[in-house]
Amino acid sequence: MTLARPLRLLYVQVLLGMALGVSLGHIWPQAGASLKPLSDAFVGLVRMMIAPIVFCTIVSGITSLASGSTIGRTILKALALFYLLTAIALVIGLATAYALRPGAGMHIDLRHLDTSLLAQLAAHSPPRGLDEFALNLIPETLVGAFVKGDVLPVLLLSLLFGFALNANPRAGRAVLELIDGVADLLFRILAMIMRLAPVGAFGAMAFTVGRFGIGSVSSLGMLMVSFYLACLLFVALVLAPLARLHGFALWRLLRYMREELVIVLATSSTEPVLPRLIVKLEALGCDRGIVGLVLPAGYSFNLDGTAIYLTLASVFIAQACDIPLTWPQIATMLAVMLLTSKGAAGVSGSGLVALVATLTVIPDLPVAGVALLVGIDRFMSEARALTSVISNACAVIFVSQWEGACDRVRLLQMLRGPAPRDADDTDAPAANTPG
Repeated sequence: MTLARPLRLLYVQVLLGMALGVSLGHIWPQAGASLKPLSDAFVGLVRMMIAPIVFCTIVSGITSLASGSTIGRTILKALALFYLLTAIALVIGLATAYALRPGAGMHIDLRHLDTSLLAQLAAHSPPRGLDEFALNLIPETLVGAFVKGDVLPVLLLSLLFGFALNANPRAGRAVLELIDGVADLLFRILAMIMRLAPVGAFGAMAFTVGRFGIGSVSSLGMLMVSFYLACLLFVALVLAPLARLHGFALWRLLRYMREELVIVLATSSTEPVLPRLIVKLEALGCDRGIVGLVLPAGYSFNLDGTAIYLTLASVFIAQACDIPLTWPQIATMLAVMLLTSKGAAGVSGSGLVALVATLTVIPDLPVAGVALLVGIDRFMSEARALTSVISNACAVIFVSQWEGACDRVRLLQMLRGPAPRDADDTDAPAANTPG
């Protein structure tokens, strides 16, 4: 039996999985809450592929770049862009919190809050200093970067490997051919895994609705509305004008990435779409080396959705607990968040972890206030992930254009043309399309 053409599209299948998950979680909450392993298994399968795919992509890309100075210049430009976007995101979250005042009038007594989960969140807090952050980049062993699956240690190892191959091109040719062959196989395996995305979406939504209940959002609905509005403002007032300045329409890019965005929406995580975005951004005409450097780095350094969440949630806690904040206190909070927002991974629940890490070094705000957000955090993680993945895709295109490594004609043709094939059909040769 052949499915109708719309049903063969991955994003349609994922949407159907989400709808079924919401229905099941609402009608049979206990059964829905028990389906979390479906989502965890899907995300785990994709995470299993991220480190080797990122390694192969970066090593192959570095060998195509002109020199080490080009790589260094690209990284510096990307980091400058990341910090600029993060600073703007923090300010937008702050402005939204003071404009809408979602926590005003709640008069929360901290003694009545259940803080049992905060110790567990604090145990996973990101690095609190530049020295600790830098040391975390270095894996304990050569293969340690692949064991833990963290992107930044893999990025460091890939850079060293790529530089070594460039230093000895004759001996490195055979190694590079092997790496390209392995990349082909990895992308084919990924295409098979992505067929399970609807199942993962079904499990994620069934768990979320079954565990927390749709009604749990009503008591803190104003906070959720404020957060989603702040994310929309960042995309519409910051990313869209920047995209226009770089010669393309943001809404066309969102249409081009629609399968990835639906998967992020369903799983509340940016990680499952990292390998897919590498393929699609290269197909837009961005140089493989630029994509391989900027996109993985953005997953740790450019979490703009998390940045918006940090300021908005912090001010919400202050308002709900009737704690006035002075401008010097706000400036200190923003400075701390510029660091803590960089240490959070782009997975579900990272916003709470980063928020706890932030409040532990800001004595003016009570860490216990985070307990207010535990019940609805899952419903806000989708917006965090969507905002960050859109920002990172834009950043890759921006930096590629600054480096003269983006085929603008191809970019416009791909964005203006018909929607790309469903990524289930994406195979390895597409990943090796030259920029």
